[in-house]
Amino acid sequence: METLQRTANRGSVSTGYDIDNSLKFEADNSEYIYRTPSSAGNRKTWTLSFWIKRTELADGSNTMRVFEAWDGSTGTSGLFTSGDAFILDLNAGSNYFTSTALFRDCAAWYHFVIRVDTTSGTASERARVYVNGSELAGSWNSTIAQDTDLTWNEDVAHNFARFHNNDSFVNAYYAEIINVDGTSLAPTAFGQVDSDSGIWKPIDASPTYGTNGFKLEFKSSGSLGADTSGNGHTWSLNAITAADQATDTPTNLFCTLNPLVNFKYTTNGITEGATVFGDNTGGGVGGAFGTMAVTKGKWYWEVKLTQQSAHYIGVSAVDDGDNVLSSSDPHQINSTFNFNINAARIEYINGGSVTAGSLDAFTDFHTVGDIIGIALNMDDNQISIYGNGTLQSGVANTSLFDAANKMVVPFHGTINDECQYNFGGYSAWTPSSAVNDANGYGTFEYSPPSGYYSLCTKNLSEFGG
Repeated sequence: METLQRTANRGSVSTGYDIDNSLKFEADNSEYIYRTPSSAGNRKTWTLSFWIKRTELADGSNTMRVFEAWDGSTGTSGLFTSGDAFILDLNAGSNYFTSTALFRDCAAWYHFVIRVDTTSGTASERARVYVNGSELAGSWNSTIAQDTDLTWNEDVAHNFARFHNNDSFVNAYYAEIINVDGTSLAPTAFGQVDSDSGIWKPIDASPTYGTNGFKLEFKSSGSLGADTSGNGHTWSLNAITAADQATDTPTNLFCTLNPLVNFKYTTNGITEGATVFGDNTGGGVGGAFGTMAVTKGKWYWEVKLTQQSAHYIGVSAVDDGDNVLSSSDPHQINSTFNFNINAARIEYINGGSVTAGSLDAFTDFHTVGDIIGIALNMDDNQISIYGNGTLQSGVANTSLFDAANKMVVPFHGTINDECQYNFGGYSAWTPSSAVNDANGYGTFEYSPPSGYYSLCTKNLSEFGG
């Protein structure tokens, strides 16, 4: 497990090869892609490579089916268990592998390679699973028999992010899915270890795809299921639209909301690619953190209010030790600065007590559809708020007070309300202007202020956030 954590791809390594797009899948919307090959390919020997960034874990009772080929009675599939192990199931429970490692990092991309060759005379080489270039440790319930035909590459229904009985969908981003029909390939056909950092990174893979081989890059918003291998094996979309295309990828990872942080009050979850946050506590303030912490640099993100009552938007220091699992409301924990949108004032923790500024310090932006912009200047320990694109002069370049000179993350607190975050890699709403930062990264409703950038790993690498 330590190896997987050390080599986890968080997009900050210069690769010489960029994956430009990914596709967001949301289980609550039954989003998946599917295809039935017109004829069978090689069912004994094949390789499946894909990148995946989980955005929600299983709820403790359900699995998440990452891929599957089902013929009506048996199937070949990969899934995350309710405990977050990975299972490669070759024959619908007859022969399956369960990983020792657990996959609970929602702030990193994992690269999976499923390598199959049932013709091999060596039982241990008939089916192998690699993550970030390393073979997974685990156990088989029973060994697959030599020369077994599997359902993958058969002319039957193939799915990504769905189980055939419609009860096991996936919350994740997928990027660069490659299927090689007829060849068992090592993970080095698709990626390599960065010599400086030791991080696993993608390469420009160009295998011989074979009969049912394909490559899904999700490049065209108008044809997200397009096969770019040259084979023309287009995939169909279920409940997926152009708005589900993302730029959060293994070569440039964006900040999202962190579903692993649990505050005093439960909420109704973080959804839609970990960008939508809602609260149903019935009185207590529910909280959420971003997945990226910064100590310097200038950063910009947006929040759209889809419900209007009470929102606290700002930053919170994560190096104080008491900011998670606090007995206090999340907007009142140590070294937190926020704009109280309902009261139109700033609030911060100064010396362990709440200090609230004057009411109506900025324009009252808290109606449905309003878009709040946050400009965080860690170089000067200041923060500014924008309302629907307009800088609020009364609280522009406000001091971070006790959050200054610390490691801070984006923070949101709310009571019985929902909001949509846009850090630039994906947003649940489609920005009408679709503007980028000065480096060309991120897609926002309003232009980031001069000198401010989206929270993504390419920018973090440049500005040392």
